Amino acid sequence: MAKKKRKLPLVYQPVGFVFSWASGALAGYAFQQVWKAVRHEDDAPDALDRERGWGEILLAAAIQGAIFAAVRSAADRTGAKAIERSTGTWPAKDKKGRD
Repeated sequence: MAKKKRKLPLVYQPVGFVFSWASGALAGYAFQQVWKAVRHEDDAPDALDRERGWGEILLAAAIQGAIFAAVRSAADRTGAKAIERSTGTWPAKDKKGRD
């Protein structure tokens, strides 16, 4: 069983990559939809957009960060639970997680 626990993070890496990629795409789409609902604009401001003010840029960054963090956590948790169900072992090496 100890051998299985050592190899599991290696097995989890491709699964984690797929979940991370999918969650990034989903979070980007969700952010676009939320920004459209909040500001009625198709494009969120970029930090280097000269015509946008600080408040607007920081609001967009805060919303985007919150969405990405929530979606990433949901994807990580879903992937870990799927690995645990299929192998009986939690994929993290320690209880601290990624962050």
